[in-house]
Amino acid sequence: MTSVLTREIEKLKKMVLALSAMAEKSLEKGFRALETRDLAMAQQVIDEDITIDEMEIELEEEGLKILALHQPVAIDLRFIVAVLRINSELERIGDLAVNLAERASFLSSQEWRQNIPEIPADISSMAEKAMEMVRLSLDALVNMDPGLARRVLEMDDIVDAMNREMFQMIYEKIRKDPDMVEGIIHLLSATRHLERVADHATNIAEDVIYMITGEIVRHQAEDFS
Repeated sequence: MTSVLTREIEKLKKMVLALSAMAEKSLEKGFRALETRDLAMAQQVIDEDITIDEMEIELEEEGLKILALHQPVAIDLRFIVAVLRINSELERIGDLAVNLAERASFLSSQEWRQNIPEIPADISSMAEKAMEMVRLSLDALVNMDPGLARRVLEMDDIVDAMNREMFQMIYEKIRKDPDMVEGIIHLLSATRHLERVADHATNIAEDVIYMITGEIVRHQAEDFS
């Protein structure tokens, strides 16, 4: 017979997977809105953020209730603790999707539409890598796969390097065309948001490893390269 705790944990897992799907979708739409200057899509991301916030609160309350009522131990306790941490990371990814959408809203305004450079291919590559990290970290969660989670840790250094390269490239654009500095700075802001997305994906991967193995690997990502 399935225990009450088992049923509650299964419910919690479904909740975090639903939030994962919502945050991942929001992130992709946020960047696509930036890439295509799609104001309607940007506004959709901004409007839907309240749903992500509500899901995050509901999941946290559910996790804390399970801890209080059932006092789980061992793997069950690690699972709940990890889910609560992942819950927070997903909400922050949703916030970063909104930040990207806000950059898209600015850049799609009539004043700037014809007066800023296109999204550089390097930013698109960085975005794809960051979104891949999110997808892999969530796949690791779904499949309870610590090996896949460790792959995410290895990818974080790549995104960090891409971010440094983007900073230098954007600095050069500002130096060559100072009249476009305000619009270009919004692109720089976007790269910082993407770098933070990669950081949150890394945190999720670290939490998955902890959940499955009990091993704490935070601040040790370099060991997995």
